[in-house]
Amino acid sequence: MSGSERAVSLMSVLLAGAGRRHPWRAPGLLLPLAFVLLLVAATCVPQWFTALPPDAVDTDAILQPPGPDHWFGTDELGRDLFSRVIYGTSKSLTIGLGATAIACLGGITLGAAAALAPSVVRRMLVRLIDILLAFPELLLALLVIAVLGRGPVNTLLAVGLSHIAGYARLIRSQVLQVRLSGYVEHAVTLGEHPWTIVVRHIVPNTIRPLLVLATIGVGTSVLSASALSFLGLGVVPPEAEWGALLANGRNFLDVAPWTSLLPATVVAVSVISITLLGRRLQVLLAKGDVP
Repeated sequence: MSGSERAVSLMSVLLAGAGRRHPWRAPGLLLPLAFVLLLVAATCVPQWFTALPPDAVDTDAILQPPGPDHWFGTDELGRDLFSRVIYGTSKSLTIGLGATAIACLGGITLGAAAALAPSVVRRMLVRLIDILLAFPELLLALLVIAVLGRGPVNTLLAVGLSHIAGYARLIRSQVLQVRLSGYVEHAVTLGEHPWTIVVRHIVPNTIRPLLVLATIGVGTSVLSASALSFLGLGVVPPEAEWGALLANGRNFLDVAPWTSLLPATVVAVSVISITLLGRRLQVLLAKGDVP
């Protein structure tokens, strides 16, 4: 178990007890949800949080430490880091949400086909999923970036395509369970078209577990995109994106550690909040507190 997973598990245990009587009021749900809502607000209306433009250069405020004028300090060009983090939220969350949507759609298609296709095709698709799962997701994303090149759109595609196999495995297992249920057998008996059965009966009944995985997957996608940008293979400076901010700030760690430390803290808290929200949603679904 990695350090981030230990942190998420520990926080889940500490916050779980408060929500036993009122699951929707539990800090384990409300605190991450509140932070995620702040991220959404920063994405939609960044002007609520800062009046400074993210690319405004101030040569009189180069590498200033955090203070009342610049909450996160400034970078090597005198740009306000808090403003750049706020405006970078839009790009990072857009990549995370877009990549998760691509992974979900691809996972539904590949997973359903691996469960419902003719036996020869089904075996080939299962082997394909197993091969993809054998490679780390970041390595697959690097391979896609090597083919497509750098940039926000290519980063979104790379992260989304690299996560498809995990969603496909979940969908395949769910479809195999649902296809044996009574209502599916009843639909087959009534002579409904196979695609009608898939669209009307099988796919909708796989959405609940997919919702949990997708919620957690947004945080994973944000982290993967930031890692690619940090390596110089995703979004690159001077664009205001979390991973690009980290990559730029590492050059000044010895004289201005806040240039990387504070953006990295935002990335960590964001990923943990999204993951905790997904874990809490999983618990509520298991207990039947979510309709």
